[in-house]
Amino acid sequence: MAASSFKEHFTWRLFQSLIRVLRKNTNRSGPLTIDWAQPFIKPARWTKKTRELVKLGIAVGARFEGSVHTHARRALEAGASPEEIRQVVLLAIPTMGFPPMMAAMTWVDDVLKSK
Repeated sequence: MAASSFKEHFTWRLFQSLIRVLRKNTNRSGPLTIDWAQPFIKPARWTKKTRELVKLGIAVGARFEGSVHTHARRALEAGASPEEIRQVVLLAIPTMGFPPMMAAMTWVDDVLKSK
C-alpha cells in the first residue's frame, strides 16, 4: 500500500471510529448535525464567552480566516474584550510562530475595527 493511500485509509478508519463513538455516546442514529456536539459541550458548563474564545484559538491554529472572523465577532457579542481576543491570538506565537500569528491578528482586527 502506498504511503498516501495508507494515510487516506487510516484517516477514513479513524473518522468511522469517531462516528461510532459519537453515535454510541449520544444514543442517536442518522446524519450528524451540530446538535450532536451538545452532549459534549453542555457538561463542561463553560460560559458562552469562554467557548467562543476557545473556538477562536482553534480557528487561529487551523488558519481558517472565516472562522477567526466568526468567533472573534461571537466572542465580542458574548462579552469578551478586544484585549482578551487579542491575547488568544498572541498565544499562537509559541506554537505557530510570528507570521501566522500576525495573519490571524489582521483577521481579528478586521472584526474589531468594524465594531
